[in-house]
Amino acid sequence: MAASHGFVGSRSHRTVLLTVTCLGQFMVLLDNTIVGAALPDMQHRLHTQLTGLQWIVDAYVLLVAMLLMSGGIFADRFGRKRVYLSGVVVFTVASVLCSLAPSVGWLVAGRVLQGVGAAALSPASLALLAAAYPVPQERVRAIGLWAGFSGIGLAAGPVAGGVLTDAFGWPAIFLVNLPIGVVLLLVGLRSLEETRNPGAPAIDIPGTVLSVLGVGALTYGLIEGGARGWTSPMILGSFTAAIILLAAFVAVEALHSAPMLPLRLFRQRLFTVSNTAMVVVGFALMGSSFFFSQFFVYVQGSSILRAGLQTLPVSLAMVAVSPFAGHLAARYGFRIVVTTGLALAGLGLLALGMVHADTGYGNVWWRLGVIGTGFALTLSPLTGAAIQAVSPQEGGLASGISSTTRQIGAVLGVAVLGVIVRTRQSGGASFETGLNSAFVAAGAITLATAVFTGLWLARSEPAERSVAPQRSPHPDAVTTSNEASAKSR
Repeated sequence: MAASHGFVGSRSHRTVLLTVTCLGQFMVLLDNTIVGAALPDMQHRLHTQLTGLQWIVDAYVLLVAMLLMSGGIFADRFGRKRVYLSGVVVFTVASVLCSLAPSVGWLVAGRVLQGVGAAALSPASLALLAAAYPVPQERVRAIGLWAGFSGIGLAAGPVAGGVLTDAFGWPAIFLVNLPIGVVLLLVGLRSLEETRNPGAPAIDIPGTVLSVLGVGALTYGLIEGGARGWTSPMILGSFTAAIILLAAFVAVEALHSAPMLPLRLFRQRLFTVSNTAMVVVGFALMGSSFFFSQFFVYVQGSSILRAGLQTLPVSLAMVAVSPFAGHLAARYGFRIVVTTGLALAGLGLLALGMVHADTGYGNVWWRLGVIGTGFALTLSPLTGAAIQAVSPQEGGLASGISSTTRQIGAVLGVAVLGVIVRTRQSGGASFETGLNSAFVAAGAITLATAVFTGLWLARSEPAERSVAPQRSPHPDAVTTSNEASAKSR
């Protein structure tokens, strides 16, 4: 079949396509949460410190954050099937390389390659799905199933990570992607139809390169500053380079005819406020999640398997609450729902900062559940608010930017909260005290953002084009479902 803007295959063909795209996104979402459960084992077997663990997480998140929007454009321009299957291959090969890594450096390199694969696979999967379901009602149902698989991957990660790591060691969490990737490649080559959008915008290569280098330099300075010294030439040089590169990025985007980040969108207060809040959501959610398993293992003495199960209330709460967040925003407005969610998440993090080694799990799990519930109430409405702030034709772009800002926040959260823990430890405090300070800091920032959004987020109702994110149980589902919907109209 010739490449086209879209196609409508038989029911059986679309069922296979739905299965392939859902399984691909499941693999990506599983990897997002499965790694956290294995961090204590990685630290022990690879003989690394907190800095090494930060790089293992941030190397992946950084590449996904900076390449996600470009991945969607690549899929539209060069073929969604081609980009999707290329992403599957890169992600699977990178997973195998990660499992064989003899040192932290090699593992970080593998995680970078994984991030590249995920940034191609994720947007292309839902672009394929949207092209196969041109009827809006059918497309929404298909996206709902796709998002449901995303939620399952999110919730299964901590448990699967605990089980695999406890039984076989941390390499097993990456090898689990091998059979999934092989099945996706074999079935996808035979079953997927190629679609593309010849009218897709040109790829902003200078903007993409400058953004990766700029945020990467900033992340390097934050992660390595505690170990090398904040006034060392290397760290001062990295911060200086970050400022120069990010300033160049802004200048390039202002002059580019088709920028990856149109600066004019930030003239809309709703767009600016929603994306600012999304940075904080990524910062607090990912930054605190990075330490959950470490808290249970190193502070409370849990096994890796038990720690994986103990962190489950966060993801379960997000999966359970997220599908209702959009409906609540439609009824009560963005401001009330987002402010309530941020307040709950902030209070949950503050409460988590009060737990100690002898705190019983019966007095811990509900704090994790409150955190997950709070963040679940913010993700979809914030994306919906960003989409409503722009024209209908730019809904996919706004959704992509919203996801990117969340991922950037995640990168910074792992780096900055790690700085807080290391700083407290260097002052003679215990790891437990450092974790408490990090959780309290994340909670305080989240509560301050709740006040900020309560004052500045416009009181408005989600537009009709925000239907997709209202049904999405996970932030990545929010992003790509909106992108796909916008592309298919």
